[in-house]
Amino acid sequence: MAGRTGKTLPAPRLYQARKAVHRARTVLRRSAVDYFRGEGSDWIAFVALLATVPALAYATAAEPLWFAPESLVLPVIAGGLLLRPASLLVLYAAAAGALLVEATVLGPYTAGPGRVTPGTVLVVGAVGLSGLLIAQFRSRVGVPWRRGNTMLFDLRERIRVQSKLPKLPAGWHREMALRPAGGQSFSGDFVVATLTGPDRRTLEAVLTDVSGKGMDAGSRALLLSGAFGGLLGSLPPHAFLPAANDYLLRQDWQEGFATSVHLVLDLDNGDYELFSAGHVPALQLSAGSGRWEEKNADGPLLGVYDGARFDPVKGSLRPGDVLMLFTDGLVETAERELSEGMDRLTGEADRYVVAGFEGAAWHLIEAVARDVNDDRALLLIRRD
Repeated sequence: MAGRTGKTLPAPRLYQARKAVHRARTVLRRSAVDYFRGEGSDWIAFVALLATVPALAYATAAEPLWFAPESLVLPVIAGGLLLRPASLLVLYAAAAGALLVEATVLGPYTAGPGRVTPGTVLVVGAVGLSGLLIAQFRSRVGVPWRRGNTMLFDLRERIRVQSKLPKLPAGWHREMALRPAGGQSFSGDFVVATLTGPDRRTLEAVLTDVSGKGMDAGSRALLLSGAFGGLLGSLPPHAFLPAANDYLLRQDWQEGFATSVHLVLDLDNGDYELFSAGHVPALQLSAGSGRWEEKNADGPLLGVYDGARFDPVKGSLRPGDVLMLFTDGLVETAERELSEGMDRLTGEADRYVVAGFEGAAWHLIEAVARDVNDDRALLLIRRD
């Protein structure tokens, strides 16, 4: 039948066939996407692995020198990673049946090489037991293995997003660098920052060092960064650290303490207040004298005892001045005292005075504490 355009319309049967193929492709694609996201059934992997078992058994019976009986561990290993425990048991039963068929077809293991031996049964059984334990662990946690790496990636990215510094108005330069211990992706150091005030002309930034390091402290750092990010800007500056201390006490962690420094900077006149909770002193460079001065506020560690008081130290950033906040992993090690580490940091930082400290944060960590097995973080603010 021809339309007004002169084109021939497809026959009804051809149209229905195309529609059925499109529907099947859509269902298969959605099932695959849901599966790899950890939200769908495991029937696709189950059917594929179950079909692999008789194929391997046939190949072993036909060419035992090329396809050893131990090759059945391949679908068993894949099943331990992909399938749920119930489906995994069915796959194991099929693998056991395949071993029996191979043993019957190939004959007794004493007749020659390439046969099913007691060692073959032990290897396949041990691998199957390991896979079952892994599958049961995944089932208890509720996170399929194919989503585990994605979740870790999301957690790492959330910490990075929460540590992103807000854009400052003209006349100010800020940068932050963080390096976890041992080259890991997770760190116990984090930064949360926001612009507050009626005209968003006040910078509030909090640099925190959670007890522990690397992966051990990463989960607690994620929890605290979210909580501190919610508190920051919602409370008056003098109330932030007491609220953070109360929150940490409520967690009742075995390693529940943390150090923290809270900066409140007026971006109009450069005046600031620095609150500290057991944190290492900050360093300020005076452009007029070219000297570095320690800024150390009084306050106990977070999460140690209730009713703690945090008294600020005040200062001002004039044009050309630089303020550096950092964690103890940058300046203090078992072989190096705090004063020695701070002297080394200021000595390296003097090299960037002429360049305006562009890109200096990361390079300072590399120069001062590159191979230190501890989390290191550095927040740098300069008034142009």
